[in-house]
Amino acid sequence: MEFIAQNMAPIMFASLIIFLLIGYPVAFSLAANGLLFFFIGVLLTPYSGGAINLAWPLLYALPDNFYGSRVMSNDTLLAIPFFTFMGIVLERSGMAEDLLDTIGQLFGPIRGGLAYAVIFVGALLAATTGVVAASVIAMGLISLPIMLRYGYDRRLASGVIAASGTLAQIIPPSLVLIVLADQLGRSVGDMYAGALIPGLVLTGLYTLYILIMSIVRPKSMPALPLEARTLGHGVLSLLAAVLAAVVVSYAAYRYLAPAHGDNADILGATIGVIFIYVVAIADQRLNINMMSRLAQQVVIVLIPPLALIFLVLGTIFLGIATPTEGGAMGAVGALAMAAIKGRLSLDVIKQALASTTRLSSFVLFILIGARVFSLTFYGVNGQVWVEHLLTSLPGGEVGFLIGVNILVFLLAFFLDFFELAFIIVPLLAPAADKLGIDLIWFGVLLGVNMQTSFMHPPFGFALFYLRSVAARVPYLDRLTGKQIAPVTTGQIYWGAVPFVCIQVIMIGLTIAFPQMVMRYKGTPVDPGTIDYQVPETPGIGLSPLGTPPPANGGTAPAAPAAPDLSQPPNFGDTPPAKPAAPAPDLSQPPSFN
Repeated sequence: MEFIAQNMAPIMFASLIIFLLIGYPVAFSLAANGLLFFFIGVLLTPYSGGAINLAWPLLYALPDNFYGSRVMSNDTLLAIPFFTFMGIVLERSGMAEDLLDTIGQLFGPIRGGLAYAVIFVGALLAATTGVVAASVIAMGLISLPIMLRYGYDRRLASGVIAASGTLAQIIPPSLVLIVLADQLGRSVGDMYAGALIPGLVLTGLYTLYILIMSIVRPKSMPALPLEARTLGHGVLSLLAAVLAAVVVSYAAYRYLAPAHGDNADILGATIGVIFIYVVAIADQRLNINMMSRLAQQVVIVLIPPLALIFLVLGTIFLGIATPTEGGAMGAVGALAMAAIKGRLSLDVIKQALASTTRLSSFVLFILIGARVFSLTFYGVNGQVWVEHLLTSLPGGEVGFLIGVNILVFLLAFFLDFFELAFIIVPLLAPAADKLGIDLIWFGVLLGVNMQTSFMHPPFGFALFYLRSVAARVPYLDRLTGKQIAPVTTGQIYWGAVPFVCIQVIMIGLTIAFPQMVMRYKGTPVDPGTIDYQVPETPGIGLSPLGTPPPANGGTAPAAPAAPDLSQPPNFGDTPPAKPAAPAPDLSQPPSFN
C-alpha cells in the first residue's frame, strides 16, 4: 500500500494511456481516470508519507475550474468557433476550387506543376481556414482526380495533398496554436508571430521535395498537356500587372508617408492591390483585353483570400485586433466572400454552424476532462514527478528537447493534437520553464511535432480524410473517357511517409535555428546604446516636484510653506493670532508632569 501511495503519479499516468489505447473517448477517459484515482488517493493518504495531498472537500474546486477563467469563461478559446466557422464557410464557397484550378493553370506548363499548385493552395487555405479537414477534403475532391487523369504517381499525389492540408496545423490562424497558447499561458498573437516563419519554411521544404522528385522521377509528375491549359499563356502579362501594382503602391507610399508615418507602407500596398484588382475586374467585364485571361483570373481569384488573410492576421500582428476579434472579422469576411460568389445559402450556414458546434463541444469536453484529471494529478504531486523525470535527462536543455519531441512523436501515433495539447503540454511546460526555455518557442516546436499526428499511419486523420474522398473502385474519367484505377489505402500511407520525414527535419531545424521563432520578440534593444541627456538651461533652477517651471527664464519660485496642522482649517476668516510659545528654562531639569 505504501509503494502504491508513494508512486501514485506514474501509476495514474500509465492507466490513462491504457484507457486511451483501449479506445475509450478521450474526454471521458480523462474525467473517469481523475475521479477514480481521487477516491483511491484519499484512501491512501495516510500511507503516502506526505506524497498525496487529497481530501474530499477538494472536489468543491471542480465547479470553479469549469466555470472559471480556464474553461467556460476563457476568452482565448472563443477564437476557435470563429476560425472554424470561417474555414467551413470558405470551403463551401468554392474558394478552394477556384484557387486550385487557377494556380494549376499557372504552374501547368512545368513538370510537377499540379503538385506545386496543391502546396501553394494548401498554404493559402491554411492561412484562411485554419482547419485541416476542410483543406484536405477540398483538395482531395478537386485536385486528386486531375492529378490521376494526367498520370501522376498515386503515392506522390496522395502524400502531397495530405501534407499540404496539414499546413493548417502550423500556419496561423491554426486552431492548435490557440490551444497551445492557452495551455502555456502565453499570448496567441505571439504564438502566431512565432509560428509564421517555420510554417513558410515547411512549405518551402515540401516544394523542394517536389522539385527533387521532378528531376529524379520525371515520369511521376508530368506537365499539363497543351489541351488542358484552358486559360492559355500570359505569364508576361501577369508580371506586368504585378509591376504596375508595385509602382502604384510605391507612389501611394511616398504620398502618404508624411501624414501617416509607419503605416504608410501598409496603406500604400493596400492601394496598389485594390488598383490592380479593379483593373482586372474592369478588363474582364468590359472585354478590354488589356490583360491576358490567365493574368485576369490569377488576380481576381488570388486577391480576395489574400485580403481575408490580411483582415485576420494583419490586424492581429499590427495590434489592431485580438485573435478573437480577428476570428470574428474573418467569419464576417468569409460570409461576404460566399455571398459575392452567390454561394451563400441557409443550408451552407446550417452546415457551418453544426460543424462549428461539434468541434467546439469536442474541445470543451476534453478541456473539462483535463481539469478533472489535473486536479487529482497535481494532488498526488504528479507535476513534481514529471519535472524531475524530464529535467534529469542527460544533455541539459538540448537533451530535454530531444526527449520531449521523441515522446510527443510516439504519442502522436495514437492521440489527436487536441488530446496531446490538453494532456501532455501542461505536464511539459513547468519543466521547460524551469530550464529557461522560451515557452513560445517551445509551443511552436510542439506544434510542428504535433502536425505529424495527422500524417502518421495508421491513425493519421489527414489520411482518413483523403481516404474518404479518394476513389475506391475503378471509374471512367469524364473528360478523357479512360478508365482510372482506384487509390488504395496502402498508396495513401506510403505517400505520407516522405512528408512525415520532412516534418521531422523541420523539428530539427526549429531546434537548431531558434531565431525563426524568436523573431516574435522584435529587434532586441542593447541598454548600453541608450544615451540619457538632460537639457541644461542657464538661469533656471530645478523646480520642486508638483510646481510649474518658471516663465521667461526667471528664478524658480520658492516652495510654499508647509501648512500648520496644529490649528483648525480656515475657510476665509482672519485667523486668530497665535500666542508666542514661552522660551524654555534650560537652567532647570525637565519636568514630565
